[in-house]
Amino acid sequence: MGHVDLPESDVSGPAGRAGAPRPRTAAPRTHAPVPGQLWGTPSTPPRHPHAGPAAGRPGPRPPLLALTDLLGLGLPAWWVLHAAGAPRPEAAAVAALVWLAVRAARGRYAARLPGRPGSLSPPVGDWLVFVGVLVVLLAVTGRRPEPATAVVALVPGLVVALLAAAAERWRAAGRGGAAHRVLVVGEAARLDRAVGRLSSRTGHPYAVVAAVPVGEGTPGGGTPVPGRLAPGPADDDVSTVLGGAFAHDADLVLVAPGPKLAGDRLRRLSWGLHDGGIALCVLSDLSGTAAARVRPASVAGLTLLHVAPPLRHGAQPTLKSLVDRGGAALGLLVLAPLFLAVALAVRLTSRGPVFHRQVRHGRHNTPFTMWKFRTMVADAESRKEQLAPANESEGPMFKMRRDPRLTPIGHALRRTSVDELPQLLNVLRGDMSLVGPRPPLPEEVARYDERELRRLAVRPGLTGLWQVSGRSDLSWQETVRLDLWYVDNWSVATDAGLLARTVRAVADGRGAY
Repeated sequence: MGHVDLPESDVSGPAGRAGAPRPRTAAPRTHAPVPGQLWGTPSTPPRHPHAGPAAGRPGPRPPLLALTDLLGLGLPAWWVLHAAGAPRPEAAAVAALVWLAVRAARGRYAARLPGRPGSLSPPVGDWLVFVGVLVVLLAVTGRRPEPATAVVALVPGLVVALLAAAAERWRAAGRGGAAHRVLVVGEAARLDRAVGRLSSRTGHPYAVVAAVPVGEGTPGGGTPVPGRLAPGPADDDVSTVLGGAFAHDADLVLVAPGPKLAGDRLRRLSWGLHDGGIALCVLSDLSGTAAARVRPASVAGLTLLHVAPPLRHGAQPTLKSLVDRGGAALGLLVLAPLFLAVALAVRLTSRGPVFHRQVRHGRHNTPFTMWKFRTMVADAESRKEQLAPANESEGPMFKMRRDPRLTPIGHALRRTSVDELPQLLNVLRGDMSLVGPRPPLPEEVARYDERELRRLAVRPGLTGLWQVSGRSDLSWQETVRLDLWYVDNWSVATDAGLLARTVRAVADGRGAY
């Protein structure tokens, strides 16, 4: 029998908040369907006072966001067209309305789903669609504006949208990323996995406040357990979960489905939760797949998830290659004075060459010579075997937090990642990419299993998820997991976000040794 334990209260009446149904704990019951009684929910259940808006219902911010988009493009566009002496500067108003329509059509003013904070990539995609729509409209009307003036007039709209998206992310970060208080429901193994992942990682809007196991088992980490569900369907499933959610002020129930919680039982639980004003989220087994690659569909009464293949050919890989080569060339040109200063510092503070060349393995397990500023003594490679017992990595990599082979300036170069900058030459040559997995050594690759070899399906990167997630502080399995996620889910927009996050990671310096 399911039950829920609530904090003691001096207030008498039904358990939970706002008249939440009191779970049955003593009276015998049958599991046969009894209309109006089976799931123990009132016909018109009270709404949880802290429950968020229903899915797809606009929240309080969309009108302000729409006004920001309208003015952010319309006013600068009018000023640019007026200053350039355009014959019809009022065309800026039409452009602003088209921008608003594109953003609305792409769902930017709808309430965002839990767990999906603002991103910097949607505004770029919206703006490109917007420009395409304007090109079509101009072709139909026969107008031919000055291209440079048109671009200058339209760019401020993109900038304002990007700033709004960045502000949303910063606002979420200011809340510690915990925008939703989550009650997790599921069988022991799946529940432990969900609670462990959400509790041990940051950068997402879920804060686990309690868990309701199905059957036996208790989640680790001291997570409160206000109740548990019976191994089979019971008439107090909904009241147990709702009572636990109300008791811990949860606004979202995350269900980790399994053999004991699936099908009709899960569907009836969803009815009760939605009627009770609590949002529901169901954990998928596609944990290593980005949401953008998953498309739901309903066929013959079945809910299907279509998973798009990883990007290997087409426009995005071509654009990535162009951005890599162009960015590397520009970086080498702009950073030339820094290269000269670092080269002099390395040469004058220790014996040996300025650059350290090392064989690494790239895409399709192809070896190449990688360049770095030398941060260790000249005979560092020969001394590596002697230091093997002090290796702090449990995988094939070799890592020491206090490596005695580092030169005086080497530690500073590694902490700031300046020693990696010569790899821009490798990017320019096509051996590496600006963003990708860490390039492994031959002896590391020799110890890879089939799963780890998949890291070599794309070009290694100058930076990547490992760089912005802790670098050398990561465990080997965590590094592999991040790299495999990138291999399967990368996109040009993802690369742009990782490049932006790299600046913060380098400034922070954590995990760099």
